[in-house]
Amino acid sequence: MELSEEQFHRYARHLILDEVGDEGQERLLQSKVLVVGAGGLGAPLLMYLAAAGVGTLGVVDDDEVDLTNLQRQVIHMTERVGDQKVASAADTIAAINPGIKVVPYDTRLTAENAGDILAGYDLVVDGSDNFETRYLLNDACYLLHKPLVSAALLRFEGQLYTFRRDDSAKTACYRCLFAEAPPEDLVPRCDEAGILGALAGVMGSLQATEVLKELLGLGDSLAGRMLIYDALGPAFHTIKIPHDPNCALCGDTPTITEIG
Repeated sequence: MELSEEQFHRYARHLILDEVGDEGQERLLQSKVLVVGAGGLGAPLLMYLAAAGVGTLGVVDDDEVDLTNLQRQVIHMTERVGDQKVASAADTIAAINPGIKVVPYDTRLTAENAGDILAGYDLVVDGSDNFETRYLLNDACYLLHKPLVSAALLRFEGQLYTFRRDDSAKTACYRCLFAEAPPEDLVPRCDEAGILGALAGVMGSLQATEVLKELLGLGDSLAGRMLIYDALGPAFHTIKIPHDPNCALCGDTPTITEIG
């Protein structure tokens, strides 16, 4: 494809980066990224991916915009309270960059629909807020050979990691890190524990950066590592996540061989 005159102006600051240039921008425009969750993480993530020119953005969310969301979910506006989040997100994306195709999925991701929804995308981003969806995405992306960029938030701390399947040089998946979900009473949701609103912007923007790096093949991948941000410190820490040969999904003798 060739960039139009409008695209040359819109993406000028990308084009002058030697690491991106015309070829990289064209790659972004042809890329398809699925974002699960149009909330605290998905909001800034979707806006930056749209601004960067990722050509097709799928958005999965079955929730409605609530007034309590607006403290951190910056893709939604006050007048959209009560609207479906995927529709609200699509409106904001269109206002940022009308050249982006948005595919809304006003549904909850399940073991029954995950395979069909993920199939058409180059990369998947987890912006969910529950363990059930995180494990489902981890398993589905591994089995379908889809890179997964995931993040999590609580109170004043965020975590970020990338999972990629490489059978020749295995790196950890989410189950290597957490073999099973902790009891619900040990990890409260943000509506119980609270969250600093701007933290979602920090982590969602970091997710967008890692997505663009993966699509463009730039820099060092976070695969096999976790980035931890402590907003009160303030400090960033990166820790290695070792691959678990006994992992039920990606270990030497896996027991999970299909989605769900």
